[in-house]
Amino acid sequence: MCGRYALFRWSPAFAALPGFPADQKPHWNLAPNGQVLMLRAGEQGPQAAAARWGLTPAWLKDLSKTPAHARAETLAEQPMFREPFRQRRALLPANGFYEWRGGVRKRPYWITNGDSLMYFAALWELYPVGGQEYLSVALITQEAATLRRPLTLDEHEQALWLSNDTLPEQLTALLAKPQVALRERALATLVNDPKLDAPECLTPA
Repeated sequence: MCGRYALFRWSPAFAALPGFPADQKPHWNLAPNGQVLMLRAGEQGPQAAAARWGLTPAWLKDLSKTPAHARAETLAEQPMFREPFRQRRALLPANGFYEWRGGVRKRPYWITNGDSLMYFAALWELYPVGGQEYLSVALITQEAATLRRPLTLDEHEQALWLSNDTLPEQLTALLAKPQVALRERALATLVNDPKLDAPECLTPA
């Protein structure tokens, strides 16, 4: 399961997207229930916004039960995800994500596609708190051998995913697309500490 990822480097053009937070900081260890940067459809194209990683419908009162992930194979039928899948799709930009493999003492790995940014398919919701509305998001995962990895979209697929004009069968095809080939690097165990949010997370093994 992709429980952590990183967004620490982006281009000036990316930072110029509408809604990009002026106080956006680099992060090497983003985890569920924290604030992440997401992209969703705007009037003139993708727009950026900060969101809580954990999908929070307005009717959900217990914030300890907000799902950080949605399974690509079943989300279209699940009440929690069905409506966002139809109308509120998003992207989570990342430089890469972490994966733990092995036995009792699992080894962390840094997974990337070799490009400056990856884009993970996601779903978003609004949730009200104290008279204000906030954004929340869930990352979509696919089965990958004995693990689950983010559903990663290329530039053409990103446009389809965000567009309100995309046909249901096209969306279903995106959910079932083959996993892309990714690069990986074994890491030291520093990233195991969820409180560490620094370049040291990427220390090689």
